[in-house]
Amino acid sequence: MPEYEFVDVYVPRGVSRKEATRLLTDHAEYGHWELDRLSLRRDGSRRVRLRRRIIRQLRATW
Repeated sequence: MPEYEFVDVYVPRGVSRKEATRLLTDHAEYGHWELDRLSLRRDGSRRVRLRRRIIRQLRATW
């Protein structure tokens, strides 16, 4: 079963949709993150949870 690590990103109310998209795109391209969950709050802010897969290398045995 794959293991993931998560990071929460808070996007304040005054940030436009275009700027938020650019921020999340940068996380996805350079940090290899993918969108796990997005919640829009009553005050207009967004809470975004990103995830990326943890790749564990197995020790080689000779």
